[in-house]
Amino acid sequence: MRMANISCARATGTEPHWQAAIGIALWLVAGGALHAAPPPTQDKVAVPNADPTFPFSNEIAAFAKAEAAGPPIADATLFLGSSSIRLWDIKGSFTDIGTVNRGFGGATTPDVLHYYKRLLPKAKPRSIIVYVGENDLAAGATPDKVAQDILTLLRQLRADYPRAHIAYLSLKPSPIRWTLWPQMAAVNMIVSARSKTMKFDYLDVGRPLLATDGLPDASLFRADGLHMNPRGYERWTRLVDAYLDHAVLADAGAGRDS
Repeated sequence: MRMANISCARATGTEPHWQAAIGIALWLVAGGALHAAPPPTQDKVAVPNADPTFPFSNEIAAFAKAEAAGPPIADATLFLGSSSIRLWDIKGSFTDIGTVNRGFGGATTPDVLHYYKRLLPKAKPRSIIVYVGENDLAAGATPDKVAQDILTLLRQLRADYPRAHIAYLSLKPSPIRWTLWPQMAAVNMIVSARSKTMKFDYLDVGRPLLATDGLPDASLFRADGLHMNPRGYERWTRLVDAYLDHAVLADAGAGRDS
């Protein structure tokens, strides 16, 4: 298409008006193409967070800071898991042993696995208490998937600490998540069935939280109906303290240095 001839055309009195109009329109189009506006500048691309999928960097950094604040605690008991661990006054509840709290609220088992290496204390623990998996179900994971993730975590702990006493605390019933209890029971059943072959202990900490009618005892929970209050934690403490005392006696009988 020869745009030079078109752009030079002029309307005359003998030319039809429609031909003149077409010539002017084409001239404008051709001229506009030569002076097209530059494309709009793109907005600056936001730099993604370093770890957007796992929003627990502050809690993990706090663990590292606490670890660096003092010497390693020899033969401590490591408490690992979600908010049920984080909100437990572990230091005040187990005054006769060294403890390390590595619980962070809202954590799922994949979260714990993601940060696994950064959750471990410098010194090898004597015992490890694990509570995790409840948030997984609340987020929509299937009981089988939750159980397999828990077993993956326990398998890794056993590989890293072959001499430690490792106990998994069963998923607990609570008023606000009572509709999830059948799924929790399924997870508990799968995990407990593997305890002997995988060499960890399974502690049923759910039954002590039930009232005589078989429903969660609301007097053992905070107003949110999810987290335990001090009375609820007292029941957990008695069970876990007895387990840890037995572990110490087992080590003494086996000749392990304290």
